[in-house]
Amino acid sequence: MNVTRVMRSRPGLLALSLLLAGCAVGPDYQPPQAQTPGSWRDLASQAASKPQSSAINPSWWRSFNDPQLNSLVDRAIAGNLSLQQAVLRIAGAREQLSQARGGLFPAINGNVSARRQQLGAKGMLESSGAYDQLDENAPELRSSLDSLTQPINLYQGSFDASWELDLWGKVRRQVETANAQQQESIESRNDALVSLEAEVARAYLQLRGAQSITRTLQTQIDVAQQTLELTQSQQRNGLAPQLDVENARAQLSSLRAQLPQYQAQARQAMNGLAVLTGKPPGALDSELMAGKTLPALPPAVPVGIPSTLARRRPDIRQAEANLHAATANIGVSVAQLFPSLSLTGQLGVRNTDASYLDNWSSHFYSYGPALSIPIFQGGRLVSSVKLARAQQASSALNYRQTVLTALQDVENALVSYRTDQERVTQMDETVSALQNSFDLASDSYRKGLSTFLDALDAQRQLAQAKQQAEQARMQSSLDLVALYKALGGGWENYQNVALPQFNVFGPATPAS
Repeated sequence: MNVTRVMRSRPGLLALSLLLAGCAVGPDYQPPQAQTPGSWRDLASQAASKPQSSAINPSWWRSFNDPQLNSLVDRAIAGNLSLQQAVLRIAGAREQLSQARGGLFPAINGNVSARRQQLGAKGMLESSGAYDQLDENAPELRSSLDSLTQPINLYQGSFDASWELDLWGKVRRQVETANAQQQESIESRNDALVSLEAEVARAYLQLRGAQSITRTLQTQIDVAQQTLELTQSQQRNGLAPQLDVENARAQLSSLRAQLPQYQAQARQAMNGLAVLTGKPPGALDSELMAGKTLPALPPAVPVGIPSTLARRRPDIRQAEANLHAATANIGVSVAQLFPSLSLTGQLGVRNTDASYLDNWSSHFYSYGPALSIPIFQGGRLVSSVKLARAQQASSALNYRQTVLTALQDVENALVSYRTDQERVTQMDETVSALQNSFDLASDSYRKGLSTFLDALDAQRQLAQAKQQAEQARMQSSLDLVALYKALGGGWENYQNVALPQFNVFGPATPAS
């Protein structure tokens, strides 16, 4: 192509600019392929609640069939302050994207000025001998020359325009980087949403678990109280020694001593739920104080397949967006190695008399291209490219590590869920056997066929087994929450959450 001939015509210049504008240096982003196994290793479970390789429910907390838990999750999503901060970060990322896109368009500025200035023209005329050459008999000419060298008022109004052509795709790569960073902020919000849902469910289940254990302990305390009263009655009638009374009293005190820790757990869980919903501690006490049973586990737990994990877990999607931004940033750094071409222009009016500015003879203009070529930067530009490539390689490794960690989280959660369910089954069988043992021991003691220590020991073992069974049941519920969190579900139905409304003269206020 004869570039000189093309540059002679305006259409040719435009065509050449568009041709060069289609070039974007740096590597094009290619989505990474997550290396995942074909199936989960720990799906073989004989428990009542079995994981299955079907698509997970985005609203997984509803599988507990507890309306109060559903309400708490909805209120937390609407009022949690940390989640609102994550949403604000999305708004900030969107504005950064708008700023990056602005680089694709010309910048136009308007200027108005009024200045009084002394140009020093008289000194230059005197030094050049202009006054010496004037005829002394021509005072009018000298007076006119003096008037031209006096300070003047200069009035000016103009428009300036500049446009750097995106020849090497630097601005487009900056837009690509900002777009990826916006997606990273969105996935950060999604990750915060998943964590919030899991924290609400976890706190609620801990509350109900602590209340269930408290009720179990209270039942055992009532039985121990009856045993103490019976023993005291027998001691007064000479049918039991004082030693049996003290042992019964010690058993009752031991059970009562366990109550405060579970009462504290319940109180702390209620405070945590209040804060998670954006309210001060204690705001939900009246609603949650009444004890309820621990929600039953769902009969089936859909966990999906490993290949879908990378598309579902927000932290993996966030790592991928970070890799995309790092890849695009290489193009930005490479483009800085090449010349930059800018088109500039200025149009305005200028005069020493403000009333004469509307006369076209006062106008001035200038336009033309400006080429900037980097020649020597002390290695700064080359180092910038190397740094961008190193950051891109680090982001790629971070993506792979995030995928491996996610797979580990799910596998560990499956193991914990299965083994704790097996523990619940065994503990229920233990409670049933110890209940029979306690009933037999108590009946034998009343009939004088066994000692009081036998009945007391059976009561102690039963109380411990019931407490451990409730703890195992609560832990199984918490394991299920951890499993759902590891699977990354729960954000899909909340992609249209309204962004906060910004006031440029004041603080941001969340949208209703």
